[in-house]
Amino acid sequence: MGRHRKKQPATARRSSVIALTGLFPAGLVTVAAASDVDDAAPTTVAIHVPEDDPAARDAGPAAELAAATDLATHAVDEPTAPKPEPEVKTIALPDGRQAAALPDGPLGIPGVADAAYRNAERILAEEDPACGMPWSLLAGIGRVESTHAFGGRADSDGNPLSPIHGPVLDGTLAGNQVVYDSDNGALDGLSSYDRAVGPMQFLPETWQHYAADGNDDGVADPQNLFDATLAAGKYLCDGGSNMRDLSQQSKAILRYNHSMAYVANVMAWEASYSAGISPRPADLPKI
Repeated sequence: MGRHRKKQPATARRSSVIALTGLFPAGLVTVAAASDVDDAAPTTVAIHVPEDDPAARDAGPAAELAAATDLATHAVDEPTAPKPEPEVKTIALPDGRQAAALPDGPLGIPGVADAAYRNAERILAEEDPACGMPWSLLAGIGRVESTHAFGGRADSDGNPLSPIHGPVLDGTLAGNQVVYDSDNGALDGLSSYDRAVGPMQFLPETWQHYAADGNDDGVADPQNLFDATLAAGKYLCDGGSNMRDLSQQSKAILRYNHSMAYVANVMAWEASYSAGISPRPADLPKI
């Protein structure tokens, strides 16, 4: 990938709704608070009005309901602590790990890769619904970049059994640009030139801008399938791109890799994964 432009990722906010239940004897009011994006268990707030309080007796149920509503509203409206930014790094893992034993997805997509693509689609649908990112497009990128982590050679957490690296970008390989080191070798293990890393082939400098924590473990690791797939989606969606529009989709893929043959391959695989029909050789020009 290697030719990405740097942009600031978009952010999204979550909102909440409050549902009030009926009144109960002895001045007990129950309030259920639920998130419109989660299935979290309701939170119950009980308010007891003393029986010997004349003002309370005179106010009746209407005052009790108002008090409960006010308390619940303040409880829900209190800002929650922002989720900490993930640590950007590559985790060194032991040898001897086993590949994830998950059923294959469409057209033989390894199960762990299929899970990563669908997980990224779900997260992006919440964080950037205007983008309309389909899992099949991410699968097309993953197929062309690393054949889904070399045929699903990744453990159940999405970590490749062996680190995935692209060629060294030192100008010796025809068609590749020269990219000098940008991360002191922290992500790609090289201190002279850069090389793409992970199943979605991010350059270290690009990863710093789009790093994502797809498996919610507090680390944004370009080698991890869940992290890399979510970051790839963020990169494609950046700038307000709408993946439902094939013209905008092709332009976004072209930013990922400046090659029309690359775009044709990715879009052919995307269509095939969506339909469950293998692409024709004519739809897959040599990159």
